[in-house]
Amino acid sequence: MRNYINIVLLAAGIALFSGCFSMKDGLQIKSSEKKFANEDIFILSALYLEELGDYNSSSVLFNTLYEQTGKKEYFYRSLRDDLTANENERVIRRVDEITKGKIVDFELARMKIAALVKDDNLVYAKELANKLVETSKSTDDYLMLSEIYIKLKEYDAALRYLEGAYIKEYDELILEKMAIILYVNLDRKKDAIAQLETYSRIHGCSEVICSKLLGFYSNDNNIEGLLSTYLRLYKMDGSKEIAQKIVQIYGYKKDFVKIVEFLEESKADDELLLQFYVQAKNYKKASTLAKELYENSGDLTFLAQSAIFEYEGSQNKNDSDMHKSVVKKLEEAITVKKEGMYLNYLGYLLIDHDINVKKGMKYVEEALKIEPNSPYYLDSLAWGYYKLNECEKADEIMKKVATMDGGNNEEVIEHIEKIKECIKNKKGEKVK
Repeated sequence: MRNYINIVLLAAGIALFSGCFSMKDGLQIKSSEKKFANEDIFILSALYLEELGDYNSSSVLFNTLYEQTGKKEYFYRSLRDDLTANENERVIRRVDEITKGKIVDFELARMKIAALVKDDNLVYAKELANKLVETSKSTDDYLMLSEIYIKLKEYDAALRYLEGAYIKEYDELILEKMAIILYVNLDRKKDAIAQLETYSRIHGCSEVICSKLLGFYSNDNNIEGLLSTYLRLYKMDGSKEIAQKIVQIYGYKKDFVKIVEFLEESKADDELLLQFYVQAKNYKKASTLAKELYENSGDLTFLAQSAIFEYEGSQNKNDSDMHKSVVKKLEEAITVKKEGMYLNYLGYLLIDHDINVKKGMKYVEEALKIEPNSPYYLDSLAWGYYKLNECEKADEIMKKVATMDGGNNEEVIEHIEKIKECIKNKKGEKVK
């Protein structure tokens, strides 16, 4: 009695602040429909109690509203609050008082079944749910019954009712449940995958369906299935993470042609595509792509790479216009990116093609300040002295290079031979 009095007092208090609350869940009542004066205050009070988590008290208020108005929506709400409060026996008793154990109201039957399930009375819940399905033919009731069969581990029956629900709506979430039962509980893996694949071919591979297929294919170690599904999912999603999965699978298959085709078409990872171009020695495409990456990012590393690939991809290494383009790019890049590799490449280009030997040697000397023991940079410097006809200095450097890793490089050996020949010719000139 005290609890009821407290609720009434709360209702009176809330009446002063009723403008702060809004009606919801279909409980807004027009003034012309009111059965008693304080109906709206009781509604607000019950909703407020729900917000506080006091479902027992809100149930009392909604039941009072039902008794005063005869409106079923209040009785349903009272029962739902009882269910939330785990007052399952109370729900069963209250429903039976009205229905006498018969299905006279679908909503009341559903709440009684829910209470039976929560009370773990699954056999009785199954019996009542079967009767409800026969009468209502509702998709939701098919699903509820299937859940009961799953709890009872009667998976064939659960699948049968899920199929009944699916035929009504072709809902992908219902299909997902069917697939799980087929794959996990009934060990009908091929059937599970076939149903998902059929749906995806007809309706498209949604995130739900594709994700489930990926799980099944991954569990079966089905690489082709994974690849096919990721490709479909990428068309829908287009995320970098999915693109990386596709590239990984192609890599696992060692299908590098397909990797390049996918990256070219999708533009999913141009930096990775650049690496594949370089690996395949497709320097023309590498140069163009590196330039695009530079223009999009402003990163001078890509500008330097574009210059190097432009030179490496040129059929005519003595093309003066190509030289100008490469030198211009590298000189712009090294204003900020003073890296040994780029300084040496620019320097060697100027030296080897007699564009500006002394300037080229200065760039090489800068590179050697960064990496003083690089055999490649030392070789470039020696080649500069050779071009200036200072072969003794060149020879002195190459003697050091010959003892280092890379000293047996084909180009290094060629330089050593030419420098020796230069010294020999100089000695011959002195004898004359």
